[in-house]
Formats: sequence, C-alpha cells, structure tokens
Amino acid sequence: MFDPKDLYQLADDAPELTDPVLLYYFDGFVDAGGAGRLAVGHLLAELEHRVVATFDVDRLLDYRSRRPIMTFDTDRWVECESPELIVHVAKDSTGTPFLILSGPEPDREWELFTKAVAALAQGFGVGKLVTAHGIPMAVPHTRPLGITMHASRPELINSQTSAFGRVQVPGSMAALLELRLGAQGHDALGYAVHVPHYLSQAEYPTAAIAALEAVTRGTGLVFPMDTLREAAGRTTTEIEEQIQASTELSTAITGLEQQYDAFAGGTERENLMAETTPMPTGDELAAQFERFLAERDDE
Repeated sequence: MFDPKDLYQLADDAPELTDPVLLYYFDGFVDAGGAGRLAVGHLLAELEHRVVATFDVDRLLDYRSRRPIMTFDTDRWVECESPELIVHVAKDSTGTPFLILSGPEPDREWELFTKAVAALAQGFGVGKLVTAHGIPMAVPHTRPLGITMHASRPELINSQTSAFGRVQVPGSMAALLELRLGAQGHDALGYAVHVPHYLSQAEYPTAAIAALEAVTRGTGLVFPMDTLREAAGRTTTEIEEQIQASTELSTAITGLEQQYDAFAGGTERENLMAETTPMPTGDELAAQFERFLAERDDE
C-alpha cells in the first residue's frame, strides 16, 4: 500500500496555520479565457508568499504528453523548464494567511494524489477548499459574467439553483478533489465562470476578476485587484475596437445580447444556446478576434 505522504515534501519551515483556505488550480483542464490561471497567477504576482510543500512531479506527470521546454545554446543544452506542482502559503490584503496549490494537472495516480491533498489539508488544518475556472458559454461580453457554483454541501452556496441538470462530462482533478474530500467531511466548493465562447481561447482578465470576487464572497479573503482591473480594461477596449470595425461582429454581438436578455428575463428562450438570428459560430468569432489581437501585437 503506497503512502500518499510520499507524494510530497514539506518545507522545513512549514507554518502552523489556523483554519486556512486552500485555493487550488491545475493547468490542463477546461479554463475558458484563462480565468483560473490568470487569477492564481495574479495572486502569486501580487501577494507575499513562499513554498510550503512540493509534489513529486516525476511520479505524477507524463512528460511525453506535455514535454518540458529545453533551451539549446550553440552547442549544448543549457536549461530545462521543469514543471512544478507546489503549495504556497500567502497572505491576502488583510494579512490573513491562506494556501495556494497550483501547477500541471496530474496525469497519473489520481486517487493517491487526492489522499495526499487530504493529508496536507488535515496537517494544515484547512477549513475550506476552493477552486475556479472558466467555461465557454453563448453569452456576450457586454453583460455581467455568470457563475455556476458547486460544492460538497448545498449550504456552502446557499442552495443556489443551477442552469444545468444531471450530466456526465470528462473528469478533472479539481472536480475529483471536491468529490473525494467532500465525502470525507471537508468543505469544498468551486466556481465556473461563464466566459463568452468567442473569447474562450484568449486571455480574458474580466473572467479572472469574476473568479476572485466569487472566492472573496465564499471565503472572506480580500485580494488586490487594481492590476487585474487595468488589464481587463485594456482587453475590453481592444474587443470594442474590433467590434466597431466589423459589421458582422457587431450584428453577432447584438444577437447574443438579445438572446441573453431573453433568457435572463425568463421569456420563451429555454437556454443560452438558442439562436435568435443567423450568426457566425463561436469558432468564427474567435478567429476574427484572434486575428485582430495578433495584428495589434505585430504593430
């Protein structure tokens, strides 16, 4: 029987914490607009933090499925960007400590990994586990971003109703952690931010803001947001410039707005995927935005 604690190594100066939140995000699963990745990256860039635990990626990752980047200089190899799956302890804007688990999603030993995270959570006295990511939806960027909440106990999300029924989808480590640790009595919750489908392949800081604001509501943690809001403002300006320059895009966005408003108003529309007028597909819209943003980068 493998010991899950063999999957990670604690730092020698690992702190003793009181009821901290564990915020986790793994690269590799659906994350429209980079909502979860941008949110966690923002926190690690803005907040004081240090490493408290490191996972054994050699056991957890398949290097051939996502090969690390190596640098060749003239006549020799000089660098390898080894992947890291790490737990940081950070402090929010009020000085409250919390934990951030981030890195690539494990390829193997999923069940053992969940047990390892459970052991870490118990060792640090974690009170709540939280995750967030983006999902593509047929919604316009001109309306507030919706969020689908899920949790190990309905009370954690105030029994809020969901637009989804019972469905089966490909699994993820983030979802499995919520399922397994929730079954063990841990409080775990997650937020899926509804990102406009035509922006799902781009970085959309507005989605990261929505994710962090949801985490704040669910945990009480307070984060600095100015840098992220500035990035969101620049992105929104670029999007509006593209729309104004294209009658096709402008018409498509108007159609999405009408569809969204009808759904939000509870009229005849049954879901956000219903179409009101002929419109370009999400892929076509995304391709136009990507071409526009690429042109701006070249300039």
